[in-house]
Amino acid sequence: MDPITIEVIKYATIFIAEEMGIILRNTAFSPNIKDRHDHSCAIATASGEIVAQAEHIPVHLGSLFVGIKNVLEYLSKEGISLDQGDIIITNDPYIAGTHLNDVMLLKPIYVKGKILGYLVNKAHHVDVGEDIIKVLQSNVRVPKYFKGDLMAQIASLNVGEKRILELINRYGYDVISESWNEILAYTEKFTRSKINELVKTYDLVGIYEASEYMELSDNSLVKIKVSVSINSESIHVDFSGTDPQVNEPINAVYGVTVAATTFALKAVIDPQMPMNSGFYRVIRIQAPKGSLVNPEPPAPVGGGNVETSQRIVDVIFKALSKALLDRVPAASCGTMTNVIIGGKNWVFYETIACGSGGRPSSDGVDGVHTNMTNTLNTPIEVIEQNYPILFIRYELRRDSEGPGKYRGGLGITRAFKVLEDNVILTIFSERSLIRPWGIAGGKEALPSEHYVIRSNGKVERLGSKGKTILNKGDIVVINTPGGGGYGDPCTRDRELILKDISEGKISVKKAMKYYCFEEHG
Repeated sequence: MDPITIEVIKYATIFIAEEMGIILRNTAFSPNIKDRHDHSCAIATASGEIVAQAEHIPVHLGSLFVGIKNVLEYLSKEGISLDQGDIIITNDPYIAGTHLNDVMLLKPIYVKGKILGYLVNKAHHVDVGEDIIKVLQSNVRVPKYFKGDLMAQIASLNVGEKRILELINRYGYDVISESWNEILAYTEKFTRSKINELVKTYDLVGIYEASEYMELSDNSLVKIKVSVSINSESIHVDFSGTDPQVNEPINAVYGVTVAATTFALKAVIDPQMPMNSGFYRVIRIQAPKGSLVNPEPPAPVGGGNVETSQRIVDVIFKALSKALLDRVPAASCGTMTNVIIGGKNWVFYETIACGSGGRPSSDGVDGVHTNMTNTLNTPIEVIEQNYPILFIRYELRRDSEGPGKYRGGLGITRAFKVLEDNVILTIFSERSLIRPWGIAGGKEALPSEHYVIRSNGKVERLGSKGKTILNKGDIVVINTPGGGGYGDPCTRDRELILKDISEGKISVKKAMKYYCFEEHG
């Protein structure tokens, strides 16, 4: 086929996925989708391979590769066929590939009685119920938000369908179908060539291993272990040795493990290339069934999507740092710091930003959603307008970075007061015991630290995971971790140290202790 036509169709398809996202968030009701953009959109071939995806949430997008396949296999097994206009809705984490709050919609693209492909999106609903819309509405605290967000997802699919049909009217069914297949084949070929370059450039041989530990609610630890082997055209990632699934919601379904693994590998291979299922053809993932990274039902998995995914990225980067030190960062904060707060008729959810890891040639980023998430923060004005919450502080967390020649990014301090009684607060985070690590001589970052200041002045420490009841006047303080440092902090440019001090990001005391800084030098 004409390569110019293929390229035009490739980027047209990608932009259709992007437009689907624009429609979804512009018509959504809840702040989590409308303001934070906690949603993702993609387009798949008739066989279920993703041909285009918008630049949305990595943990959603990577898991859609598994979710679409699972849905199509389920339909085939049950003898169910989709007619034109039908939409599949599922939030089963063992099918859709993330957790219950992520509601996945899939719609076939019919052209003259044949399925060309599928439109798919996934959005995080703060409150979820059962499996029929009216029943769902009766099982959530804010039914207006739930139905509005679901209708926004449907509108997104309808617009995507309209745009694909316009593309077909211009180029024809066969040209679009063949172009999509060529796009996947090219991505596969390109990825294999990039892997081959890495093998030759870095003389990659052997197996690269690493382990990370996650925290349970009783402060005990569970292990994620990974072994990465790279040959001239493919990569094998093996999680054998990872601890068995646990009776706490940090188990990560297979779709999450696939998403985190491919995210980390793509960042190392070529972060700029458009992502589609051609990439997955060269990656082999072995995740033992019944383990923390591939649990079996009914293991709880709500936090695997948001927390374990982050640590899978960390452990793969740690393993690859032994061979590709100039291509991987130090550990990022390793948590999305989930804050869920609600009363009788309202509920608010947000993930709080943190610091990313120092990089081979630049600092980590301050106060950013790292790795598997790509959401915005909810503006304080929006929160205060919609919920009985008053913000006290929202700032970068001083001295939270991991020192290094290229320091880690700073975490966030976010403090707010509740304005009514009987409010339930849930914190689900990580890195309160195991700090984000540095590499190449870089140092660890500060861990997470959360607490409640009661209206009587009493301070109640919260662990990385837990729940408490708040009453009017209580103040919640969230401190997220920074990112680890890269390189010896004593080699950091003095002008950068002075800049950080002048901006209040690090103290003179810390500069003198870790950066070999002399105040009057």
